[in-house]
Amino acid sequence: MDIILLQDVENLGSKFDVVKVKAGYGRNFLLPKGMAKVANSSNVKHLEEIRKQQSAKIAKKMEDMQKIADQLKDKVLQIGAKAGTSGKLFGSVTTIQIADALKSQFDLDVDRKKIHLAEEIKNLGTYKATVNLFKEIVADINFEVIQD
Repeated sequence: MDIILLQDVENLGSKFDVVKVKAGYGRNFLLPKGMAKVANSSNVKHLEEIRKQQSAKIAKKMEDMQKIADQLKDKVLQIGAKAGTSGKLFGSVTTIQIADALKSQFDLDVDRKKIHLAEEIKNLGTYKATVNLFKEIVADINFEVIQD
């Protein structure tokens, strides 16, 4: 079954993508929740019109996100956490804390689900994370976990 996504669906596609899904998934989940519509000829024509109208907006947004990615490349986030004398954290640093630090230090609002950590962070030190800012734009950020 071919469908047109009306919003970003994780592990499936982005808004206005035409994707092929199993009939049950489309009929029972995506269509009733308003996340997609059937890709028939009239809907595909309508989709092409929408894409033409929004192509300039998307290009501008991609340009802005690329600038943000370039800015984040050189910066180091500071994340405070409680730790013992040996440098081991009481708990761990999560994507929620990284998203909050991005908001407070760089005034950048990023969904925590778009931040991916390579490893679990349970000690003080410097680490890297990847942030999916837009479709193909991925920024690597460096952050330092310091004692709070």
